[in-house]
Amino acid sequence: MSTHLQGSLFDQTDRPRLGPLDGIRRTRLGSGAWIDVLPGWLSGADALFERLAAEVPWRAERREMYDRVVDVPRLLAFYGARDPLPDPVLDEARDTLTAHYGEELGEPFTTAGLCYYRDGRDSVAWHGDRIGRGAREDTMVAILSVGTPRDLLLRPAGGGGTVRRPLGHGDLIVMGGSCQRTWEHCVPKSARVAGGRISVQFRPRGVR
Repeated sequence: MSTHLQGSLFDQTDRPRLGPLDGIRRTRLGSGAWIDVLPGWLSGADALFERLAAEVPWRAERREMYDRVVDVPRLLAFYGARDPLPDPVLDEARDTLTAHYGEELGEPFTTAGLCYYRDGRDSVAWHGDRIGRGAREDTMVAILSVGTPRDLLLRPAGGGGTVRRPLGHGDLIVMGGSCQRTWEHCVPKSARVAGGRISVQFRPRGVR
């Protein structure tokens, strides 16, 4: 699969490497929801983007919407708890996140879902990860982004002000507490973005 990436001038190493998590910063959103953000957690993120874009067995999906079937505007891949992840640094990321958040979360991160936004035309609509336990329990979803930054927007589920976080080039965001139940998030289309972005979403068992 051919790719186009708007690379970072500050991330020129070919060997992906995780930094420490001690620089992560928490923002309380309200209603028991919060986000932790750490820019540039992964160095070598552009090289990892190229490998994932070329080697992951991406699949396209179609969904019914408004009485017709449409293409899902992004490519997807999913790795279960026993599936080998497509790069060793992702196993390391999952283990590091579990070690850091395990006591607060009460369980490990086990699965990894990948989304490939090929350019600014790809997107995901407002939603919360409410399939399974996320609909009724506090949980965490940790997202590692590689490739060209795209805006992740968050808003209260009942409507209200929007929080915007541009994510790419190895940035980490963790959505925790009641975030999946009381807030929504999306990646909107963007006419300004030409490059691709891949997000890796680490989740606990039974959360999708």
